[in-house]
Amino acid sequence: MDRQLRPIYEALDTNSNKSAILACNKVLKKQSNNLLVKALKALALVRSQKVEEALILCDEVLASKPVDDPTLTAMMHVLRGLGRHQDMVAMYEDAYKQQPANEELGTQTFFANVRIGNWKAAQQIATKMHKQSQEDRYLYWNAMGALLQANDPTTPETLRTILFKLAHRLLSQVQAPAVFYAERFHLHLTVLKELKLYDEAYDLVESESGRIVCSSSLACEELRREIWKLKGLTKEAGEHAEKQILEAKDRNWLEFLAVLDATFVDPEDKSATAESIKKTRELLGKVVEEDGVKDRSGHLALLELEKRSRQHGLATDTTTLNSLLEAYFQNFGGKACCYEDLKPYVELEGEDLARWTAVLEKQTASSTFVPDLWRYINAQKLLRYNLPQSALTPEAEIQRASQQIDAYLEGLKLGKDLPSYELQPADDLAILAAQEFVSVWKQTGDEAYLYNAAALLEYAIVRSKTSYQIRLHLIRIYRLLGAPSLALEHYRSINVKQVQNDTLSHFVLSRASTFSLSSIGDLTYTSECLESSRIYLSNSEDTAELIVRAFANEKYSQIHDFIIFEDRLENSLQRDLIKMEHVRMRIPHEAINSELVDMELIELKFIFDRLHHDNRDFSILANYQPRSSETFHDQTQFLTKKTPGLGWLWVFLKIYIKAFQLASDLDDTVEDKLLIGDRPKPSNDPETKLPLKDRLAARKQEEIDELSKDEALFYDYATALSEWLTPYHDYARPPPSAVLAEAAKLTEQKTGHPLKGLEIPPEAANGHAKKDEEPPAVVEPPAAISKYFDDMLKRFKEVSEGKGLPQELLHVVTLTQEAFLLFAIETTRFKAASVIKQNKFGGLTQHIKDIRTKSVAVLTEISSALISRAEAEATAEGRKALTNACKPIIHESGLDHDFVLNVAKKITESRKQILEGVGKGIAKVTKAHV
Repeated sequence: MDRQLRPIYEALDTNSNKSAILACNKVLKKQSNNLLVKALKALALVRSQKVEEALILCDEVLASKPVDDPTLTAMMHVLRGLGRHQDMVAMYEDAYKQQPANEELGTQTFFANVRIGNWKAAQQIATKMHKQSQEDRYLYWNAMGALLQANDPTTPETLRTILFKLAHRLLSQVQAPAVFYAERFHLHLTVLKELKLYDEAYDLVESESGRIVCSSSLACEELRREIWKLKGLTKEAGEHAEKQILEAKDRNWLEFLAVLDATFVDPEDKSATAESIKKTRELLGKVVEEDGVKDRSGHLALLELEKRSRQHGLATDTTTLNSLLEAYFQNFGGKACCYEDLKPYVELEGEDLARWTAVLEKQTASSTFVPDLWRYINAQKLLRYNLPQSALTPEAEIQRASQQIDAYLEGLKLGKDLPSYELQPADDLAILAAQEFVSVWKQTGDEAYLYNAAALLEYAIVRSKTSYQIRLHLIRIYRLLGAPSLALEHYRSINVKQVQNDTLSHFVLSRASTFSLSSIGDLTYTSECLESSRIYLSNSEDTAELIVRAFANEKYSQIHDFIIFEDRLENSLQRDLIKMEHVRMRIPHEAINSELVDMELIELKFIFDRLHHDNRDFSILANYQPRSSETFHDQTQFLTKKTPGLGWLWVFLKIYIKAFQLASDLDDTVEDKLLIGDRPKPSNDPETKLPLKDRLAARKQEEIDELSKDEALFYDYATALSEWLTPYHDYARPPPSAVLAEAAKLTEQKTGHPLKGLEIPPEAANGHAKKDEEPPAVVEPPAAISKYFDDMLKRFKEVSEGKGLPQELLHVVTLTQEAFLLFAIETTRFKAASVIKQNKFGGLTQHIKDIRTKSVAVLTEISSALISRAEAEATAEGRKALTNACKPIIHESGLDHDFVLNVAKKITESRKQILEGVGKGIAKVTKAHV
């Protein structure tokens, strides 16, 4: 390494960006045209968030068309940081054109296209490289590029078959047979499958070498099974699986499913199917006899066989299912998995249910051995699963909960010597009891039962610190009780990692703005939004590198999965739900200015063009409620029966895009010229092709159905507000040329260099263009605006005086504050007297003043009421009442009065914090925007 470059690289490696910039300047004083140093300085500037300065250096280096690897590598990082992926591809393509014989440059150009999913260009480069070197690897890259291009959603249907045929023709040119390389073999099979050449694919997988490859490669084996199924060889697949089970002792569940599928290959032929059932039963009987209790597969397969026999009306003995259930419970009832194993088979009725219930009721609580305790726990879960609605009375549920608590406390003795990172074997009894208390709350509306559930689970989590299941239950309950700091504390204790942020963050961030205290400077929930969003920031770069690495190492079977993974994260619904909540939390905290408005407007419009994938995991939350009842997930939903999804997101995107559009001076032409990075790829949904104005105006019932009734009122208010103010904004907004002139002026002031690529008309320097048309007539605001704050004050009093939970009260309050802030955003332009005077909007000022006065008065009243309520919350009387409500769970052995009192303190303190914080925040917000 050059001695003068060493300090620069060392500074960059240690993230000392300021030192790196100084070191670069030192070299550039002597060597002003050193492209590598300019590229390194641009990288340091990007990392320092000095984007305007970085852009100037970046354009200088790109204009010089570099070809040396160090400069290209440095510029690759710069362009990634700026989001200019298309420029990165163009840079490598320019370099490759200058040195077409340079194989390394060709490879890097191929990889640059791979990183952005430009499969057509990647395929063309691979073709060129193969012609030059005749290396088989590039031919496979070419075929894979054609395959990926064919599978790209933007590729026309008519072109896909042509591309598949191209890939097939390319692979047929290879001299060495594909079967010698598992990954190349997988690619060959994939192309044959896409072309529906099942006979050719079958011959390949069933050849001697093909079988060897499939036996050593799981990916090829899965593809082999798929080809058998597509070829209609279900019966043959079953015979093959039977050999694997008997001769190879293979206990893979897929083998058993293949046997079962073959058994019912033609259920219309009753006699043949009955004979097949008999043979399969004999086969599985041998497996069960041989395995005993060492393996569950054969036992479960017998249950699945009986279930399918019943579904097709081919069960010969009505008692067989019960006998199998009893045998399974007898053999595996002492394992934690027993309940989940048997759940698909125990939806029984009549005599079958009575017999099964009698077996389960014989199980008594025992704390002698762990398997005995688990047998009792599984029996309780299975009994509860089949309870009819008539058996779920509050009295019966309380009695069951008391029984589970006694058994739980007794069961803790079995785990008294376990290390702190181990789970208590009795944990599920505490969860069962908590769900029974929630069931009683759901029926009676008495939140005392939620206190019982919370206190019991808090005791359980002390004994099982690593139980994510207990913590998830506490999160749901604390959100209902309006104790958000406790919910967040438990969520953070789960220690969510990597992609789990995408699947699990909805537990704590769904409608999180309801619990935000950003208005008083507490950024706890705002920070959690940013923390949970890190996975999305790293996804594109990290996954793109995995795809590149898969090409480099010829791991073709992994590439498609990586692309799907990247797409699902890049277009994650949860990602954008978090973003929407972050915007809603950001506005009460920050000054409403053009920087905030313009940046959020551009980003929200990008989101509005995406096709979303819902990756959220709802099934992870255990459900031990009866099948005749709502699930625990549904019972503990926050405010509505539906979790906010795509419909909810669309509504709030429409609200805020319209609001920011009114407040912003950017139109599409200005936005295109000032945008630094590449635009994200829009989805192929035909609706995204419609004019943005029409999409924003559309009101769909399925979207409104995902809103709470208070959010629906807010939507009506927001729609009326934007419709009322739009004509005045459209008339007063400066022309695009003036906006661009101002942007150019600011950039030149910051960097000392003019903004490139902009042609500013001379008249733009003089500000607004002269308007020839008359200003719109000022009209009174619609009733939906003028009445909104009175209606929300009425709602606040209803919820405050009724039996609503604190979360509902906070929901009403934060939406009222949000309506005020939305009004502030959309009327900021008209605060300047010069704008009103210049555009002859004199009458508009009074209407704005009247609405602001009304909204401030309402919010001031709500603020005072909330602060008073907060003061009454964390009192000795409040804690005593909460503790007394938990009498059903108080025991002398650990779960005593003092422990429950401590939980009561935490709940009341958390409630006080949020009520007081929101109340004081309202006062601060109204003062800032009057």
